[in-house]
Amino acid sequence: MSQRDGFTSGFVAGAFVGGVFGGVIGALIASRRDLELTGEEDTELTDSQVEAKKISAKRRQMRAAESEGMAMETARRSLEDKIAQLNSTIDEVRKQLGNVNGGSPQAISDRSVTKDS
Repeated sequence: MSQRDGFTSGFVAGAFVGGVFGGVIGALIASRRDLELTGEEDTELTDSQVEAKKISAKRRQMRAAESEGMAMETARRSLEDKIAQLNSTIDEVRKQLGNVNGGSPQAISDRSVTKDS
């Protein structure tokens, strides 16, 4: 029993320490890569060019967000139109089936009201 307790606590401690070390090493590598990339860009561009590049990047992001929003709105409207078409088609089929079965459209609508309620 004591070996199991030792194993469990050792496993948990190892996982925690490994996670901490892995996170620190990953953060260091990522920050060095960012510094290398920005260092290369800064040597090629002057301060005004760097600011212009940042502004243009922000504008691109805003345009992408706007076009994405417009695409979502267009898709939503298209879906609403298709749903309306389906509803009207369903209503037409109900009327046709009511006429074929010998029932009146009024009786069908009365049944649908009672089922929904």
